[in-house]
Amino acid sequence: MEVPLPFERIPYRVSMDRYGSDKPDLRFDFPLEDATELVRDSGFQVFDATVASGGAVKCLRVPGGGALSRKDQDELEALVKTYGAKGLARAKVSGGQLDGGIAKFLQPELHQKLIALVSAAEGDLLALVADRRDVACRALGALRSRIGNQWLKSHPEAAAQWRFLWVTEFPLFERDPATGVLAPAHHMFTMPMEEDLPYLESDPERVRGRLYDLVLNGYEMGSGSIRIHRRDVQEAVMRVVGLSLEDAERKFGFLLKAFQFGAPPHGGIGMGLDRLVMLFAGRQSLRDTIAFPKTTSASSLMDGCPAPVDAGDLKELRINVQE
Repeated sequence: MEVPLPFERIPYRVSMDRYGSDKPDLRFDFPLEDATELVRDSGFQVFDATVASGGAVKCLRVPGGGALSRKDQDELEALVKTYGAKGLARAKVSGGQLDGGIAKFLQPELHQKLIALVSAAEGDLLALVADRRDVACRALGALRSRIGNQWLKSHPEAAAQWRFLWVTEFPLFERDPATGVLAPAHHMFTMPMEEDLPYLESDPERVRGRLYDLVLNGYEMGSGSIRIHRRDVQEAVMRVVGLSLEDAERKFGFLLKAFQFGAPPHGGIGMGLDRLVMLFAGRQSLRDTIAFPKTTSASSLMDGCPAPVDAGDLKELRINVQE
């Protein structure tokens, strides 16, 4: 297999904004386009309210989607709703204009701008999600994957490609939308990017971590990071996630002390060799290629796990099982 080198690199935020995924399949293009500014003050209440509240309107071209039945289009809407979207606005390209769906709510000049934005052709369907930016991107990203996988079935030359890429610069922290509490997006031992260190405590949500994922054809093949090796940085990260100095010392004092004695910069990556085997074998399920395959009920057919534990073993480990 001939693999193009070097592997492409995409920052996380670009990947999410363009593909709606942190592990995009690049064998098909179909990028998400940002229609937020185009539809500002469009007169369509759903779009106007979303933009006014700081949200985004993302748009995706569905090739030939204008021929989809109402039932098929409703299934696409059901898909985006599982990712938190409130709905899926849509209209087909017919006679150089938008037709059906939301077309009647939009001015004719906006029809042309939206068609040009996604380079749509006659018979294509425009699918739009208006919501918080992260919701709009993820929801349309799932739709992109659905239509892209369908497209690959009729384009074997594209399906046969091996499109590796690195996704880099993941956010170091994420905020729980329910509680508003900041937490590590991966774990709190990842080194921030050097240029973002000044914002670690003043603006933690803009801080990117030295994190990297290896992606192949829409699958995460490996994930890794450069670890923190400085006590001052580690203590700052712990403060951001709400660990007091006393708790940090009690839980991780051994680590903080080790940093004082010259722990070198270090990092690594964990590779999913079983996933590579899965793709090489043309399989769809990881259970076909993992070393100890499990059923959907999480039982192992090779060694009979899970199974009852010997009472003597439980006693030795000081474990008491209550029925």
